[in-house]
Amino acid sequence: MKAQLLIDSKCALGEGATWCAASGRFYWTDIEGKRLWRYDPRDASRECFDMPERLACFALCAEPDLLLLGLASRLAFLDLQTGEIETIMPVEDGLPTRLNDGRCDRQGRFVFGTKHDVANAEKVGGFYRLNLDLSLERLPLGDAAIPNSIAFSPDGSTLYYCDSPTRQIRACDYDSFANQRVFAELTDASGEPDGSTIDRDGGLWNAQWGGARVVRYDADGRETARVDVPTTQPSCVAFGGSQLGTLYITSARIGLDHAALQNDLRAGGVFIATPAARGIAEPVFRGN
Repeated sequence: MKAQLLIDSKCALGEGATWCAASGRFYWTDIEGKRLWRYDPRDASRECFDMPERLACFALCAEPDLLLLGLASRLAFLDLQTGEIETIMPVEDGLPTRLNDGRCDRQGRFVFGTKHDVANAEKVGGFYRLNLDLSLERLPLGDAAIPNSIAFSPDGSTLYYCDSPTRQIRACDYDSFANQRVFAELTDASGEPDGSTIDRDGGLWNAQWGGARVVRYDADGRETARVDVPTTQPSCVAFGGSQLGTLYITSARIGLDHAALQNDLRAGGVFIATPAARGIAEPVFRGN
């Protein structure tokens, strides 16, 4: 199976692939470009929203005109109609970290990670949850250098996550954070696990940075499908479309030198594929 280029957006660091079922639009972020993107497949229109700092992750909200933003240094709400940004709280203030991957759980709480904000891979970040009352708690999942692959099983009982440099996707029982275990380990010579999404059969689809591929693992961690992506650094995935049967894939240009970019002209674009799977509607943040 091969993905096709949809939007030649040339994002420095495309991430946060998210389908909004309520509006029928696809959202993603260019972290280093400090932009939120929105695409409407009905007329192929696209919009960009400039951010005051890097936008690492975000979530849809129960109120349709709001987004929960995971900016580099803080959590905030964005009013899509007015552009107003209301800060909720800073995160790891004073530490050399920024926010990274994030997704809502099935209860409408936002789970996200923080990473070291320079090129080295020191394990100074971790995993957090923004609860419905807007309280913030650090989750007992250990320290991480580059937290990614946050996703939840269809019934919400299993949390998937990773520290990308380990090349392992892990899982745990979400209610207690017990039974922490290796779910899948990358065996290809290249690639690290990046963003993930879950299909309605419980399969986890993972974008593999540096590996030019998206891989599906069943609930037992066995590879069952693979999508070849014609760019080196696919970064995140989401199911979208009216039947949630289109796989959207973001990608990045960051870290590629001039010669590499000449051989990877579509780097930073958004790609699509149509696997034999259907997704689950993205949970929305229900806090206030």
